[in-house]
Amino acid sequence: MASEKVETVIAGNYVEMEREEGSSKSTKSKFSKFLWDGGSVAQVLLTLPYSFSQLGLLSGILFQLLYGLMGSWTAYLISVLYVEYRTRKEREKVDFRNHVIQWFEVLDGLLGKHWRNVGLLFNCTFLVFGSVIQLIACASNIYYINDNLDKRTWTYIFGACCATTVFVPSFHNYRIWSFLGLVMTSYTAWYMTIASLIHGQIEGVKHSGPTTMVLYFTGATNILYTFGGHAVTQHFYVLTLTLPSASAVYWAFGDLLLTHSNALSLLPKNGFRDTAVILMLIHQFITFGFACTPLYFVWEKFLRVHDTKSVLKRALARLPVVIPIWFLAIIFPFFGPINSTVGSLLVSFTVYIIPSLAHMITFSSASARENAVERPPPFLGGWAGLYCANIFVVVWVLVVGFGFGGWASTLNFIRQIDSFGLFTKCYQCPPHKA
Repeated sequence: MASEKVETVIAGNYVEMEREEGSSKSTKSKFSKFLWDGGSVAQVLLTLPYSFSQLGLLSGILFQLLYGLMGSWTAYLISVLYVEYRTRKEREKVDFRNHVIQWFEVLDGLLGKHWRNVGLLFNCTFLVFGSVIQLIACASNIYYINDNLDKRTWTYIFGACCATTVFVPSFHNYRIWSFLGLVMTSYTAWYMTIASLIHGQIEGVKHSGPTTMVLYFTGATNILYTFGGHAVTQHFYVLTLTLPSASAVYWAFGDLLLTHSNALSLLPKNGFRDTAVILMLIHQFITFGFACTPLYFVWEKFLRVHDTKSVLKRALARLPVVIPIWFLAIIFPFFGPINSTVGSLLVSFTVYIIPSLAHMITFSSASARENAVERPPPFLGGWAGLYCANIFVVVWVLVVGFGFGGWASTLNFIRQIDSFGLFTKCYQCPPHKA
């Protein structure tokens, strides 16, 4: 029996699925490829030690474990909702060939236009600022190889480079880079771990964290942002990268990280560090494409050019998406603090709260639960256990992530503006370079 491959975007992540044509079980699609979306991990890998200096070692480890589990759970919920949506549409004889399904379309099909609009608003805004963060990270990293140019100038340069992603048609064009991203991230994480241990603790090192509520919840929401990227589908492997590296760098440099949000700025300059920087630059460029591609698709569908085969026409249509991202990266170059703000105000809803609420409402009726394509995992004890897990995620993230985290992160972000100003030329650079 012939097989069909379909492309899907689940909450900003590319999935390639296979199903047998004409099969009555075609909706039980097998996820054949879930590309490594390690961009959030690759970039936040460099700011997690900064989070540890705000949280303290114990809280830093516990929050990584907690948000890693939560992120994995909501990634599972999103995939369940996708399969449910696709099943219902296929029963209505809807043909998805040559169409990339996006998260807002799943919400629209299952819950209606109001959920679609809310999901589209949060998801697009999250992807915009996720792309902004990648540009900021590129400028911050390259500065530690070549400081002849300030970080703002490097942002101009990398903004132009990243704009070339408008010519990349779809996610599957990043397939090989997705695998290489795993290698790049792994090298950087273990370089940071080993280099910190070899360097040893700085003279008079202090580990004061946590010292204030603002710093504590800012650090916590930075971790929420990290595991809000669905690289959590490789959750346990991600923890083998983030826990050792963040712990080792914090052990070596302690409170000094409070004023050095990019851990690479404290490690000694040598070939190993330069290699890590270059690998991160390559990976962040690819991740920029990953984050922008769902935005490109939304914009193409709005302009009704999504189905055209002309690469040039689609590229021209995509340019209005890139330019505002480039501009925002120049306005707010606050590497580290911007992660926490995006995490608390956007990731909390996009990745955690909306999928959990959508799942509960979709299966709120007895008939929906009875006819569900995917049943609750046995270890949860049925639908009651599943609802308890969803309610815990919603309440925790709403209170701790959005509530306390939003307050702390916004206050910290405002302090960065007061201290450095908008359009700052070189954020957290040595005085003689500012």
